[in-house]
Amino acid sequence: MKLWIQGARPKTLPAAIAPVVVGMACAQVENSAQNNWPNAFLALIVSLALQVAVNFANDYSDGIRGTDKNRVGPLRLVGSGAKKPADVKRATFLAFGVAAVFGFVLAATTSWWLLLVGGFCFLAGWYYTGGKNPYGYMGLGEVFVFVFFGVVATMGTTFVISETLTRQSFFASVVVGCLACALLAVNNLRDIAGDTVAGKRTLAVRIGETNARKFYVALFVVAGFAVALIGLSHPTGLIALLGLAAAARPIKRVVNGATGRELIEVLVMTGRVQIIVAITLSVGLLIN
Repeated sequence: MKLWIQGARPKTLPAAIAPVVVGMACAQVENSAQNNWPNAFLALIVSLALQVAVNFANDYSDGIRGTDKNRVGPLRLVGSGAKKPADVKRATFLAFGVAAVFGFVLAATTSWWLLLVGGFCFLAGWYYTGGKNPYGYMGLGEVFVFVFFGVVATMGTTFVISETLTRQSFFASVVVGCLACALLAVNNLRDIAGDTVAGKRTLAVRIGETNARKFYVALFVVAGFAVALIGLSHPTGLIALLGLAAAARPIKRVVNGATGRELIEVLVMTGRVQIIVAITLSVGLLIN
């Protein structure tokens, strides 16, 4: 069980929690009598299940390709030989199944269009590193993380609660999406050497180490601009800028050239920043 928990990569779970927290706050701002708050709990289960499914799917696909053979980061079940590929594949589809069941309930209580959105989520999760031409091997990982763990997850949470899509929930989703991309950017920066040898052309491999470090910093800058846009109509939302200040430490590490296992600690710190920003942005919106 300990190995399975490690393989699920709990340090990446803030990427699944943050959009739900922020999406809930955006729904409350609308102050609608129609808000269906139990759906927030279901949305959290779907988000967590999808994150775990994607983590197992990456473990399986990278493992059978040999990409994880010389990986520096946390334990990979298939690459290390700790678990059989078939077992990890079953765990992947089990997690997808959990997301599908609770997602179906959300669709039944709100809109059947969510089934289509969910289908795209499953396809994006599997083909990130799976299939013959995984988009994660073409440098498109950050794009899909921004879309699905930022825009879709945040605005989707707001929608299943209030059945509305708002401008503020979009700006908030940009904040969440940038921070989710920051987690992936750290991983890809750490794995540049191994991915290059394995032929995995992540964005970090394509643009080089120096630019990959600049990209990490730029994500926080864009998140700050999105918070400023939220502040135009919800001034107390600017409290999130205080949360973004917590990014100073991991940014300093990255700018100063942290490599290898040092970046594992940066990953943890980035996850903390993501949760802090999600909480401060949500509190700011609710105070307003």
